[in-house]
Amino acid sequence: MTSDTHTLVHLCSSQEWEELRRTGERRPPSLAESGFVHMSTPQQVHLPANRLFAGRTDMVLLWLDPARFTGEVKWEPGVPTDPSSMRFPHLYAPLPLAAVQVAQPYLPDSDGVFGTPRRDPVA
Repeated sequence: MTSDTHTLVHLCSSQEWEELRRTGERRPPSLAESGFVHMSTPQQVHLPANRLFAGRTDMVLLWLDPARFTGEVKWEPGVPTDPSSMRFPHLYAPLPLAAVQVAQPYLPDSDGVFGTPRRDPVA
């Protein structure tokens, strides 16, 4: 699988999005626990969304500009159930508010399953 290094997304709850807007950066638990912020490409974000947030209707998808990151992005394996060749982007620094281009609701379908998102230019 070819990694799209230009379009990256980060999934968070609406409450976490409000906190990011208030503080100017996102420091999820993974930053302290593993040293990085989980991100995805738009084509792969449904995998962690369905694994971790199935059925939730309070999720927000942040479309990011990697040029505005303050730390290194490494492409690394996900969990064992992901395709073996798939790599996910991990930001080894807090996620700055300045990197968020668009924030939009990310809703599951009527069965509670998340699909591949489309960017809403006015969100």
